[in-house]
Amino acid sequence: MAHHQHDDHDHAGHTAGLQQTHGHMHGHSHAHGPADYGRAFAIGVALNLSFVLVEAVFGVIGHSLALLADAGHNLSDVLAMLMAWGATALARRPPSLRFTYGLGSSSILAALANAVFLLVVTGGIAWEAIQRLLQPTPVDSGIVIGVAAFGVLINTGTALLFIAGRKGDLNIRAAFLHMASDAVISLGVVIAGIVMLFTHWFWLDSTVSLLISAVIVIATWGLLRDSIQLALHGVPEGIETQAVRAYLAALPDVVAVHDLHIWAMSTTETALTAHLVMPNGYPGDALLSQVSDELQAHFRIDHPTLQVETGDPTHPCALAPDHRV
Repeated sequence: MAHHQHDDHDHAGHTAGLQQTHGHMHGHSHAHGPADYGRAFAIGVALNLSFVLVEAVFGVIGHSLALLADAGHNLSDVLAMLMAWGATALARRPPSLRFTYGLGSSSILAALANAVFLLVVTGGIAWEAIQRLLQPTPVDSGIVIGVAAFGVLINTGTALLFIAGRKGDLNIRAAFLHMASDAVISLGVVIAGIVMLFTHWFWLDSTVSLLISAVIVIATWGLLRDSIQLALHGVPEGIETQAVRAYLAALPDVVAVHDLHIWAMSTTETALTAHLVMPNGYPGDALLSQVSDELQAHFRIDHPTLQVETGDPTHPCALAPDHRV
């Protein structure tokens, strides 16, 4: 347990204990937790599940393998949204004795799973497109155009439900990418359907599908990279470690900073731990509270934990070397 020294100068010559401050000390970190997108997920799942049924029925009626394949793709997105929805709900649960940080990191795992899932499904679509390119199959272009146009509306509307949170939460960004990519796919199918209606170039459907698949892979690659980085406790995007170190080193009475770690607790919350060498001893709660507020305001770090040391050479910190973790 940490012990704070409030009589700074009287204890300047003694080794400091473990003095710590947490970013949620004044409750401000809770304001930056995961937003409640339960309603958005519920609407998105309901709309897209309905559209899957419509696509499947009209795919059979119109003898359109493209619509059936897209129905399968949209069904996978419904499952992905359910996964993201569940992770978002878990992230809002309070900490427990077993999971002292709560279950916020489940949102990182869901984002990673969604990225992998989307790439796998896109690979399946590309493979199907290649097969159809080799053996073009006649389809009912009118049905394809009508159903795909309806898909553009459904998927665009669902994507808009998540557009506000796509930059602040990797998990919401995954849901947004799923729906936005579906809207692009449906638009491509509409365009291909219109051209096929007048030209009977049925190979065009497969060509457009391959182009769209390439666009989705490029867009999803960034999501996969970011989610893997967070899963490996990497520094979240947009936070410069050296800038944070420079800020801490410039604090009053701080002569050195070591054992600095910055990682994501979830797709919306970031934690930090660091040792501050302060020969004059514990600076008082006021300074640590100020540091906590400034770390949140300038670096979006919600949960800092700072350990104060006096730098006593007879009791050096074993974690001072940069290569130690």
